[in-house]
Amino acid sequence: MSRPGIWNIFGSVGLALGAEALDAPLELPAARGYVVVVVDGLGELLLREHAQLAPWLSARQSIDGVTSTIPSTTSVSLTSLGTGLRPGMHGMPGYTCRVPGTTTVLNTLSWKADVDPETWQPHRTVLARLADDGIAATVVNDRRFADSGLTRCSQRGVPFVGVDSVWERLDAVVEASERPGRTVVYAYESRLDHTGHSNGVDSDEWREMLQTIDRELEQLRSALPQDVVMLVTADHGMVDIGADDRFDVDDHPELRDDVTVLAGEARFRHLYTRTGAELDVAQRWKERLGDRVLVTLREDAQDWFGPLDPAVRARFGDVLVASLDDFAVFSSRDFSVELSLRGFHGSVSDAEMRIPVLLAP
Repeated sequence: MSRPGIWNIFGSVGLALGAEALDAPLELPAARGYVVVVVDGLGELLLREHAQLAPWLSARQSIDGVTSTIPSTTSVSLTSLGTGLRPGMHGMPGYTCRVPGTTTVLNTLSWKADVDPETWQPHRTVLARLADDGIAATVVNDRRFADSGLTRCSQRGVPFVGVDSVWERLDAVVEASERPGRTVVYAYESRLDHTGHSNGVDSDEWREMLQTIDRELEQLRSALPQDVVMLVTADHGMVDIGADDRFDVDDHPELRDDVTVLAGEARFRHLYTRTGAELDVAQRWKERLGDRVLVTLREDAQDWFGPLDPAVRARFGDVLVASLDDFAVFSSRDFSVELSLRGFHGSVSDAEMRIPVLLAP
């Protein structure tokens, strides 16, 4: 993958702040401070389609061609954002994955398995490295995320300011940006993604939430110091999946043959197979699902994940199934909650992969 990705954002911000050279392909304006806001679920194509509902965001200077990770899902993308690494190096493989050597499935958002996040993801964050360079780095996020597994994987090493409302977030971001010297603040907005999952991106509720967030971000920019640049981006986009495009693997038990653990999410499945069975499993899934999916072996997926660190290789499925168009693979046995959702992400479509990078100097 030659296009810049979410993993390049903080390095590019650091270079714009005068830090020592990092992996920084994005051309960002020099400034005393930066605020980076991630709007979960705001894909570039969704924003373009609904530009009239988000006039402030749509009027910002845009850096085009930036992508999410594969899988295009929150835990993977935010870990890439935070570490500056692609998934094959930081080892966060998907929304859910197998803990190597077990049949335990780790949910990388809820993090209920007995897995130490800092052992799972040992690389220092880019924010911590920027702090080493004398930049005052701060994370502002919901209070409940202060010690979550994902926060510890992706944003550890700098102060975390917990907030309980949009207005508390505004105050905390402004206060952190007003600290003396160079500053960088990371802030996160989750409501658009939640609304999309529950109601779909083709819903009045989703459109109303986009309008609300557009107004709130304009207010945040107005409250920031003039020598601070606000950068708005996203972790992925989203697509709606209708009732006729939902394939339940548990209605086809032959697809479970030689599969010891099924994980990932509806748009991007990781299949962990019996030793030596990966070719048979891949062929079986290709024959059954046809051109509605891409099926590949882990060893052939470096274009998706980047080079695989041997230390994390076994976390990724032996066989990978990426859904195309408006299609998704469900498991009513293992992931029944997904059947109640309307909007999804995780796969390789432009709607899910292309993310906005918007600048508000």
